[in-house]
Amino acid sequence: MKSFSSPVENFKESIFATMSKLALDHKAINLSQGFPDFEAPSWIIDKAFLAMKENHNQYAPLAGILSLRQELSKHFKNSYDIEYDPHQEITITNGATEGIFSSLMALLNPGDEVIIFEPFYDSYLATIELCRAKPVPVTLQSPHFNFDPSELESAFSNKTKCIILNSPHNPSGKVFNLDELQMIAKLAIKNDCYVISDEVYEFLTFDSKKHIPIASLEGMKERTITISSVGKTFSLTGWKVGWCASSEKITHHIRMVHQYNTFSVSHPFQHAATYALQNIHKYLPDFMDSYKTKRDILLNGLKEAGLKPITPEGTFFILCELDEEDDIAYCQNLIKTKRVATIPTSIFHLKSHQGKKLIRFCFAKKEKTLVEAIDLLNAHC
Repeated sequence: MKSFSSPVENFKESIFATMSKLALDHKAINLSQGFPDFEAPSWIIDKAFLAMKENHNQYAPLAGILSLRQELSKHFKNSYDIEYDPHQEITITNGATEGIFSSLMALLNPGDEVIIFEPFYDSYLATIELCRAKPVPVTLQSPHFNFDPSELESAFSNKTKCIILNSPHNPSGKVFNLDELQMIAKLAIKNDCYVISDEVYEFLTFDSKKHIPIASLEGMKERTITISSVGKTFSLTGWKVGWCASSEKITHHIRMVHQYNTFSVSHPFQHAATYALQNIHKYLPDFMDSYKTKRDILLNGLKEAGLKPITPEGTFFILCELDEEDDIAYCQNLIKTKRVATIPTSIFHLKSHQGKKLIRFCFAKKEKTLVEAIDLLNAHC
């Protein structure tokens, strides 16, 4: 038999699947994968049922239903003062991950370079490799996860096609501030490259930190692809309803990839997502308060267990610093001896070795689940 795609042949099972399987084998509490163990709001789920009963069960339009795109256009204007035409500049995708995939496929040619901040979400690297492009890592340095401006500037070359920004940032919990975003924007403009901005945790910020979309900065909307979804904001990760917002020209090319990939996204879920966004401002205060409570429960519990957590500014993850330099072995041992599953972060780095001393906990769980995990961490073997 002839060979398969060379990037695909080099792919391995994701660390999330590996750790979740190990957690299942040892009946461990799974704080590794980033999804809630509690139900999404019933008023959104009821709307999805209603949409099915109203026969919204056939293919949705390629770009997504117009009512959802219109609601997203209002959201961008009201929340961030960014204007996107719902007809030509917003596309509904199969979650943010497909949005990232379609965006990179639309932009990249073999040999192009893509700047990524490490630690990074693993799908970035996989998609870059599928495009036969080259990842160029810039390290966010623990514990504050700031980047070195000179390192970032030197990462650009005449082959740089785009830079991927994720803020609030998974796994560090960093929220990029205005000065950092302006620096990234200045370099993107100077080097005439695109920015893919992954903003799925846009409403999960803490302690007065504010999310700023880089597309809102002067000169950036026309070169930025802003990506988000309902998954994290409404605890609907399984619905896979995401979106890309960009200029008409960029959006056209994203849609060309999207139409031959997933073509369209679950029709009834799009109607429910529209309703969710229409009511988001009534929903957000309790949502943000509940996640701050969860964060603080786990943060304090990890400290009580003798670990060294780093307080996140956003997302629903907490990183802990290890004294030893073998994050994978540490996480495997934690599952076997304490029955708590977490994620090693060395696999989210290409250049720095700092990931070997960092592990990630997810607090998108019931408070009861978090308390049980803390009790296990505190228990003697």
